[in-house]
Amino acid sequence: MTTKPYGSAQSLPNDPMYRGVKLLHDPVHNKGTAFTEAEREALGLRGLLPPRVFDQTAQVDRVMGNLRRKTTDLERYIFLVALQDRNETLFYRVVTEHLEEIMPIIYTPTVGMACRQFGQLFRRPRGLYISLADSGRIRNVLGNWPHRDVRVIVVTDGERILGLGDLGADGMGIPIGKLALYTACAGIPPTQCLPITLDVGTDTPALLNDPLYIGQPHRRARGPAYDGFVDEFVDAVGDAFPQAVIQFEDFATANAFRLLARYRDRVCAFNDDIQGTGAVAVAGLYSAMRITGGSLADHRYVFVGAGEACVGIATTLVAALVTGGVPEDEARRRCWLFDSKGLVVAGRDDLAAHKRPYAHDHPPTDDLVAVIEAMGPAALIGASGTPRIFDRRVLTAMAAAAERPIIFALSNPTTKAECTAAEAYAWTGGRAIFAGGSPFAAVDYGDRTFVPGQGNNAYIFPGVGLGLVAAGATRATDEMFFAAARTLAARVSPSDLALGRIYPSLTRIREVSAHIAAAVAEVAYSRGLARLPRPGDPLDHVRSLMYEPEYPHYA
Repeated sequence: MTTKPYGSAQSLPNDPMYRGVKLLHDPVHNKGTAFTEAEREALGLRGLLPPRVFDQTAQVDRVMGNLRRKTTDLERYIFLVALQDRNETLFYRVVTEHLEEIMPIIYTPTVGMACRQFGQLFRRPRGLYISLADSGRIRNVLGNWPHRDVRVIVVTDGERILGLGDLGADGMGIPIGKLALYTACAGIPPTQCLPITLDVGTDTPALLNDPLYIGQPHRRARGPAYDGFVDEFVDAVGDAFPQAVIQFEDFATANAFRLLARYRDRVCAFNDDIQGTGAVAVAGLYSAMRITGGSLADHRYVFVGAGEACVGIATTLVAALVTGGVPEDEARRRCWLFDSKGLVVAGRDDLAAHKRPYAHDHPPTDDLVAVIEAMGPAALIGASGTPRIFDRRVLTAMAAAAERPIIFALSNPTTKAECTAAEAYAWTGGRAIFAGGSPFAAVDYGDRTFVPGQGNNAYIFPGVGLGLVAAGATRATDEMFFAAARTLAARVSPSDLALGRIYPSLTRIREVSAHIAAAVAEVAYSRGLARLPRPGDPLDHVRSLMYEPEYPHYA
């Protein structure tokens, strides 16, 4: 990885024809109105730009002014995508300087709306689309990507986009958005990021009948055809981009667990919906314990939802409890899952493999309030995709079960949240410690103002990815995500906790990501999973690698 901002003078293509309009149409090297007088003369740009030279600060001001004049978040998303398509450096300067304002636009919740209309909004391609028609030649398709030093790939097959379901190839907005956060939040250079959609079809009738759907209009491949396709893809990535980390994103639950188990010990790969969600939620629980007192080992936990997210959280929580001295069997018994059919118990014969470790002896029930009353949990953690399932009865029961009930409503986008922040505070008498998966505004209740935490994976996966890249890691392990969770929790300040916020401000996310990266890299060094030698100071090393969106001088 380069230690300079990508696009330094020596990185301008060595091509005498690479000047003038061609340069202005290249988003990696384009500076727009910031090209200096000398650059305009040397690069054949004179007359192709307005005569006045603007520095990057003035450009950012112009972008933000135009952005804020848009009337909807979807219009803002389209505007920012257009900026990214013409001037990546300026795009990332805008995002890094205004992350709290812009992250909800380029990622959740607005990205979900954009994915639902992706075919209608499509303008310019970004990333790679690999379809079943490419079987047998996926390596050749990867060779069409113009940047050879790829370090992070986010790949989806579009079957479970946020809480919106099967969007097929229209789910490409998710890898694009995730990788924008890798650059903005952890400084991975944008040319080292590659979004990929595996188009294996869709089972959504509206898309199959949509003349503007961008994927192949056929039903999803299953079984050996699907597995062989994904196998070829993973092998081709290892050949084309041997230093790349693969992040599996928004696969359906059964495939997510299966593919993680299949590849995690073969390549450097992880599933953010399972491991990233687990880490960010457990970090929030660690922080919440600083408010409530006591430790994680003192409590029980109820999870509403039993898919990738909740099982990922439970698995990371069990690891945390075991580290704290709780035997593993007992740690699992502290975690209770509640799915669409009710409490996950040992007597049920319809349980998928990933649920069975959390199926305990208990009478069956489909009454969530009764579960809370029986378990007396400290925390109620939702990743169910079922909006408002944490209703007044449920939250009142949590307020009776715990002095400071911990309420995590993590489903995305906001319309899928199990409850709102305002409902959590109001229906627990202002005693809730709340986090959402999407951002919620500050809430005034009584004589206090609460600032809800956002249990967003953006606190975890960019730093994990940076740490894997910095160490040249050969594997991504659960221990690394546990280290990331502890590191994130340690970055929460007393002033954050005083506001009821159990995650750091997003304004500090690059600093947080650097610390997470150093912790992850340290695990790789200590476990013999690093291809690169341990530097004297891992934190200084990862900071030296982080891309800054600054214009280079070309002349």
